[in-house]
Amino acid sequence: MPHPDPPPPDHSLLKTRLHDFLSKRQPPKTFCPSEVARSLTPEELSDLGFGGGWRDAMPAIRQLTWESRARGECEIVQRGEALGLEVGVDDVRGPIRIRRVDGGE
Repeated sequence: MPHPDPPPPDHSLLKTRLHDFLSKRQPPKTFCPSEVARSLTPEELSDLGFGGGWRDAMPAIRQLTWESRARGECEIVQRGEALGLEVGVDDVRGPIRIRRVDGGE
């Protein structure tokens, strides 16, 4: 009998940490996704399945960043320019930065 696929990892801690960074950085200030990863303790990384360290969490954090951008919560910046919505997570090579979208209030 085949084994069922394991449930997808619970990234609620990563989502919370990303949201914390977004809420604390006023536009136009940006932050690097690695800051989110490096803010996690070794125990948190292990609990999330990233036993190899913060670098192992980077693909998940980048994916969550694109999801946050799709909800209009942030912009993804590369070389000082905001990436268009047509640019997907797999289209980008190299460092990116994240900037909260100013609600205009």
